[in-house]
Amino acid sequence: MKKIAQRGHKIEQYPKIYWIIAILWLLVISSIAFIVNLGSTSLVDETEPLFAEAARQMNVTGNWITPYFNGETRFDKPPLIYWLMAIAYKLIGVNEWAVRLPSALAAIALMCLGFFTLKRFGFSPFSVSRTDTDRIQRQLWFSATIGAALMSLNVQAIVWGRTGVSDMLLSGCMGCGLLCFFWGYVSEDKLIEANQQWRLPNKWYLAFYILIALAVLTKGPVGIVLPGLIIFCFLIYVRQFWRVLGELKLFWGTIIFLIITLPWYILVYLENGNAYLNSFFGYHNFQRFTDVVNGHDAPWYFYFIIVLALFAPWSVYLPLALVRVRFWRSRFWYKKPRQAQFSLFAACWFVCIFAFFSISVTKLPSYTLPLIPAAAILVALVWSEALTNYNSKIDRGLLISIVLNLLLAIALAIAFYFCPQFIGKDPVIPNLGEKVARANLHLKGATIWGTISLASIACLLLKHWRWTIFINLIGFLAFISLVLQPSYMFVDRLRQAPIKNLAQTVIEVKQPTEELWMLGFEKPSLVFYSQNLAKFFRNDEQIEDYYRQPDVTKPQASSVLIVSRDRELKDLDLQPQDYQVLDNEGVYKLIRISTQKMFESL
Repeated sequence: MKKIAQRGHKIEQYPKIYWIIAILWLLVISSIAFIVNLGSTSLVDETEPLFAEAARQMNVTGNWITPYFNGETRFDKPPLIYWLMAIAYKLIGVNEWAVRLPSALAAIALMCLGFFTLKRFGFSPFSVSRTDTDRIQRQLWFSATIGAALMSLNVQAIVWGRTGVSDMLLSGCMGCGLLCFFWGYVSEDKLIEANQQWRLPNKWYLAFYILIALAVLTKGPVGIVLPGLIIFCFLIYVRQFWRVLGELKLFWGTIIFLIITLPWYILVYLENGNAYLNSFFGYHNFQRFTDVVNGHDAPWYFYFIIVLALFAPWSVYLPLALVRVRFWRSRFWYKKPRQAQFSLFAACWFVCIFAFFSISVTKLPSYTLPLIPAAAILVALVWSEALTNYNSKIDRGLLISIVLNLLLAIALAIAFYFCPQFIGKDPVIPNLGEKVARANLHLKGATIWGTISLASIACLLLKHWRWTIFINLIGFLAFISLVLQPSYMFVDRLRQAPIKNLAQTVIEVKQPTEELWMLGFEKPSLVFYSQNLAKFFRNDEQIEDYYRQPDVTKPQASSVLIVSRDRELKDLDLQPQDYQVLDNEGVYKLIRISTQKMFESL
């Protein structure tokens, strides 16, 4: 019953071999989760093309201060993500790879730093004595291997690590910054000499300041508010606040932070004035926290569901992981050396972000992305403790979590099997349920999760419960490769590729003075792929209002190009003979209609 622990002891005798295995493991995870087929699908409307086009405009106009989309300023986010995309355009061209590469690299960097941090500090101070160095080393290896995998092998990290928006870049900067803080915190575990007060912070604290400044350049004040809240709560709990405040050298840290962040904020204000302040700080930061923005409201328990679903199947171990921290034993934690406080730090990280966004009125699934690394660390510590436990008997808490893991896998297998029957109607993809059934992706998903379920049952019956985590990891890798990525490409062919193909036709047929319209819906990817300005109209009334505005320059060409669907064209009382169909893709049409005929239809 001590086979896993014994194997760990054998591995310990050959550290170079294990390092090779660990590096290969990280390469496999990062490739499958973030690199393979990264640029094989079209940009996903609505948000991704907004970032992609704003970055493209920086290269086109040479203005790297004010982001623009479709001829209008875009103050939603600070410029770091745009800058990185624009640099990628220069290096590898204007394509989907360049758009998503910053997100993928941020996710990989976070995973790698998470691995090395867990390799150094990933042991449980409750389960092992500091004198038991062999067991500590085995726990560190297991923590690093499992923790790095869990940071990447979850739906939330995979989705945002493959999407060209600012969320994963924020999570990467913030997460790496917090990990660097802990490295600096441990390295300063000594008294501060009086004559050292004006020295620079140690290298890890310096890295922390730089990364948090980059987080602020990625998504604004939240990039410093959240790390500050986490660190404050952690230091207050372990009674180290004033001491660490001196170690951080806030004077130098503030200078470094301001040198990185302040120039752009000053320049964008000088260029745009109060319009920038009102839009970015007022609407996209303060109002998002205090009021519902764009209809993104949800009940108070929203993030319980999101974390359970998007961090599955590892989420079932989070309650046990938080309890194992034993945060109520403040005296115990206060007396522990700093390097033994990593699990407590991860718990503060998780709880602070979860509570902060639960209080926020506007709620989005992506808001919980920065807590995923902490969740992965906590669950990895549970399993590293279990895998190095010489006692073959499983404790009740872990047994309950494994059973929940099993039930969740069974539920996912059933859900995938029956999902084509419950897929609702989609106006963009007619008969979507039938098409999903013909693709057999649901059967692959049901087979993978069913196999995980059966293998987990066998482990429990044969009392090899420790293998449950590895079954889940291997099964999830199979799920990504055989179901998740093919599903991306399947949906792309039906939903996004038609717009991309029509945009290519626009490039070929559009006359210099001809306007490009989209009627009935708004797909920003049309602007990016056609590299043309577009006007978006929800209905014929908006077109009529557009023509009635005296200060609007009317189309100079004798015709306009319109991307729309049959039902929107019928609402304009247009007959097929009234326009020329230039291209058909899916449910969409690209037509050319004379300006006079358009006037007559209104």
